[in-house]
Amino acid sequence: MLALRKYIERYTKLPEEDWQIISKAFERKVIDKNQTFVEKGKVCRYFYFLEEGLVRFYTLIDGNDITKMFTIAPGCFTSKSSLRKQKPAQESIETLENSVIWQVKFNNLGHLSQVDSWNEFIRKFIYEVDEFAEELLMQVKTETAEERYLKLTQKYPTIIQKIPLMHLSSFLGIAPQSLSRIRKKLHENRKS
Repeated sequence: MLALRKYIERYTKLPEEDWQIISKAFERKVIDKNQTFVEKGKVCRYFYFLEEGLVRFYTLIDGNDITKMFTIAPGCFTSKSSLRKQKPAQESIETLENSVIWQVKFNNLGHLSQVDSWNEFIRKFIYEVDEFAEELLMQVKTETAEERYLKLTQKYPTIIQKIPLMHLSSFLGIAPQSLSRIRKKLHENRKS
């Protein structure tokens, strides 16, 4: 739980009395690798903090598995629209490795909203997520899959190795064979 405290403190000061309220709202959950714990079509009832592990957001469109994004530890995540509106999720969320997750129920979020430091954290966190989504959309519109893959390898070199090729290629919007060619080309360029 110390990881959650440190994560919140990246965004705001966290008085001890606020931390006591926040920490009591969360419960720990250990989820094995390759487990879907938020399902498309079902209402997401939790806001999550990923202490250890790696998760993937995905959806199935015409039988095709499309990766929307990943969350790496430490990090917060949820099916944002589903949680906020309490309507069926438009995506599923699964673990890509054994994961330790702290979750707070939707019903307890109202209680947490009375805590000033929690409100400050959520406001800044949502702003950061929105900026990231805007940046990602711009990259998809202006950069090639190779350029985006190269950025990922530079920013997350160890994480990239943990993501299965089919999920990474889906995230980049290309076929697995195309990603294999990109990897091979970049590897050959590093050698020369």
